[in-house]
This record gives sequence, structure tokens and C-alpha cells, in this order.
Amino acid sequence: RELASQIAEQFRVLGKPLGLKDCVVVGGLDMVAQALELARRPHVVVATPGRLADHLRSSSTFSLRKIKFLVLDEADRLLEQGSADFSADLELILGAVPARRQTLLFSATLTATLSQLQALAANKPFFWEAEAQVRTVEELEQRYLLVPEALKDAYLVHLVQSFQEQHHDWAIIIFTKTCKDCQVLNMMLRKFSFPSVALHSMLKQKQRFAALAKFKSSIFRILIATDVAARGLDIPAVQVVINHNTPGLPKIYIHRVGRTARAGRRGVAITLVTQYDIHLVHAIEQDI
Repeated sequence: RELASQIAEQFRVLGKPLGLKDCVVVGGLDMVAQALELARRPHVVVATPGRLADHLRSSSTFSLRKIKFLVLDEADRLLEQGSADFSADLELILGAVPARRQTLLFSATLTATLSQLQALAANKPFFWEAEAQVRTVEELEQRYLLVPEALKDAYLVHLVQSFQEQHHDWAIIIFTKTCKDCQVLNMMLRKFSFPSVALHSMLKQKQRFAALAKFKSSIFRILIATDVAARGLDIPAVQVVINHNTPGLPKIYIHRVGRTARAGRRGVAITLVTQYDIHLVHAIEQDI
């Protein structure tokens, strides 16, 4: 949802001289207001699959029959089978768009599903992979901090305090595994008077937008987030990423640490590794 809003912002900036009209269609916001925007026939619709499918099911006036381009950003995530399965919504959307169109898929990681899709394509697709051998950038300094599981939060507080004392203007993102961990860590850091804000899927959409806006505008210097913020979000000038948990998959690690050291800037990524996480570290090192 946050990524959709961010993409729409870029369309507004780049399309303003052209008079381009855009529409954001995501969950958590008023469907009636979105339906009115869609009725104005925008040039670009930026949507999450679930909410766009809801509009297709509930509206007889809204149609995708005239679109010329269908873009799937974060395609690996949209097409993977798992807890958030978008297949039913995507099938409905693909059935609503014209057969003669250009389809573009973008992904930071090449998964087995994407490779299979490439092989099954009726028309030979154009495929481009950028710097496949480089999974993380040279400007990124990657560190591990070996900590006991029982004292992980204490080490996190010390780590944040050290960065705040040395570089008070640095922006820090802390990634957690669950919404509960995210909320608890935010409460803990606020208790220690750290300028932190939480971003996770259990918050209302307006709260999520507000949290992201406050972090981007430097009202808060610390963002504690689940992997909802790990994909695609371009948050300028993030100097430090801290993994409160060691990611279970190398691609999740790559997405997380990719929030810093962007556009040629330098950045630091620190992962808190407990005695139970050594095999996860080995998997990450082998992949990158």
C-alpha cells in the first residue's frame, strides 16, 4: 500500500507538465472515494491486487478493457504462493484486461516462479537482469552482532543509543519479524525517549501513511517496521538498517538492507544474531 502511494507521487511529479491524472486504489481507504476517482478515467491507476479486484467485483461501470500497459511491480511477491496469496485477485484482473496489451514484470529477485513464467510465455519475452552477480552494493557496510537471545533487546537499545550519540541526525530503520515485536520495541524505545515510530500491517492505513511521512520528514529518526517496509519503499537518506531478527530467507535480507546505501550513498546494516541463528547467517552469506 505504501509502495503504491509512493509510485503515485512520482507519477504526479513527472506527469504534472503533461496534465496526467492518477488514481491510487489500495485497501484501508474509502472505496466510494476511490470509485469516484476511477469514474474520472485516470491515465494511470496504481493499485494493490486485492482492492482493485474488489472494485471489479462490485462495480459495473468500472472497466479495464482499454488499458494498454499492465505493470506488476514486486512481481516475485505478487506471484508467490504463501500466506498472502494474490492468485485469485490476479486471475480476476488478468481476465478484465484486454488480450492485446504490454505486460511488464519488475522484481529485485529472480524466483523459480518468475523463471517458469518466462519459459511458458506465448510470445518470447524480453528479459533483462541487472548485475546478477551483485546482491548488495559496495557502499553498504554489513555487520553481525552476536548476542544472547535473552539479552537481544538490551543490545538493541545500546546500539541505537550509540548511533544517536555519535550521529544524532542519522535515520535508522529497525526490522522485526512480527507486528507484535514491532509494537513492543517501539513502546520500549519511546520509554527510553528515543524518537521512534512503528510501521506494520496491523495499523490502520492512515496511521501507516502518517508514520511513514513523519519518518521521511525527520520528525522521527527511528522507524521500527515489519517487512511491509522492506520492499520497494524509497526512503531517502537512511544511514542504518538494524535487523532485530536474522531473516529466514536471503532474499528478505537483501530487501531489508537495500533500504540503506541507496543512490551511491554509504550505509550500515547490522544484524543481531543469536545462538539459534547461525545456520541462517550461513545461508545469507552463501547467497550474497
